[in-house]
Amino acid sequence: MTSWQTLVARARLRATRKHRYRTVEAGLHSMAHGYPAVPMPEGLAARATTASFEGGELVTVAGSGEGPGALVLLHGGAFINGIQAPHWGLVEHLVESTGRTVHVPRYPLAPAAVYTDAWRFLDAATARLGAEAPLYLVGDSAGGTLALLMAQRHRGDGVVAGLTLVAPWLDLSLGNPEVERVARQDPWLTPAGMRPIARQWAGGLDPADPAVSPLFGPLEDLPPTLVLVGSRDICRPDCDRLRALAPADADLVVHVEPGSPHDYPLLPTPEGARGRADITRHVLRTLGAEVRRG
Repeated sequence: MTSWQTLVARARLRATRKHRYRTVEAGLHSMAHGYPAVPMPEGLAARATTASFEGGELVTVAGSGEGPGALVLLHGGAFINGIQAPHWGLVEHLVESTGRTVHVPRYPLAPAAVYTDAWRFLDAATARLGAEAPLYLVGDSAGGTLALLMAQRHRGDGVVAGLTLVAPWLDLSLGNPEVERVARQDPWLTPAGMRPIARQWAGGLDPADPAVSPLFGPLEDLPPTLVLVGSRDICRPDCDRLRALAPADADLVVHVEPGSPHDYPLLPTPEGARGRADITRHVLRTLGAEVRRG
């Protein structure tokens, strides 16, 4: 049964966020007025360092040093919004529950930037982090797009050991007919408003090009992957397609949370808490360590 907290969260999202993507015009307006980044909470800032290069910032939050590898959190925001408080909350959860250092690449955003600008920064960031490999990537929404693309770019080289994709935007064209049906139940996102953002981000490419839409890129030889998505999320149909298109022997788990909206593991709900615990378990199973704290 869907919790009352999730029912409240859905109502709040419909009242405060749905209008931002309801129409093409709304999407264009939202792209021109993206949310600015929210500062780190003081507790994280005390453990963090920041390096600026190639048009972005790499924020590093030190963990306890227990266990191999490091985490990279690629925040969502439809490629137009800066990192928000729920993302910092997930960073804090990951640092405390895994003991690992968490790196947060704050990549260039649209409309000033397109995907090639982001990759100039992300490739440089990955090169800097190579000594900390294996890296486990966590990405939500647009950050999930980038996380899967990054894993595809590094197939077979040992850099990326595992993935969690939270409500990933896998096909920027939103061409799956099932997306329109789910959109009627999604309290947050609407394809009409997302498509002009995708066209801007793609920088002249077809939004379904595998350079920007990882659903159509190589799905063989990917690391262990966990996908978490709500049933009331327009990203859910393409998560189903990912499972169908991936090789039968892929280490891929797609969990659909009944009744939950977009990015449910970032929400302060019982379902969100279970989602965050699922991420921790997958990180530690993949990197090889015991759970320290829940």
